[in-house]
Amino acid sequence: MSATLYEQLGGAAAVEAAVDIFYRKVLNDDSISHFFETVDMAAQRNKQKAFLTMVFGGPNQYSGKDMRSAHAHLVKQGLNDAHFDAVAGHLQATLQDLNVPAGLIDEVIAIAASTRDDVLNR
Repeated sequence: MSATLYEQLGGAAAVEAAVDIFYRKVLNDDSISHFFETVDMAAQRNKQKAFLTMVFGGPNQYSGKDMRSAHAHLVKQGLNDAHFDAVAGHLQATLQDLNVPAGLIDEVIAIAASTRDDVLNR
């Protein structure tokens, strides 16, 4: 049996490091940080770690909302493709910072891209 993307990326420790770096980048980006002004970031980081673990094929502990429900209020605040692209760019930069091989980064970005219509409620 081949290793899951989760295992190839380095498991829980890698997801934890990636989420922490990712949110530092997101919160320092003035074009998107306002979407997180009222968010409990400790809870958000934990939800994101659980979600990424699930979508990367790791042990599934995610019990949060689906993408459409979770982001509906943000779409009402103007969340659009440019914001989605900024977040995806921060995810890609985070993985590059962690020296993740390009092929695995491509897999992660493809998974992220597959959520675009649900995140943007289209």
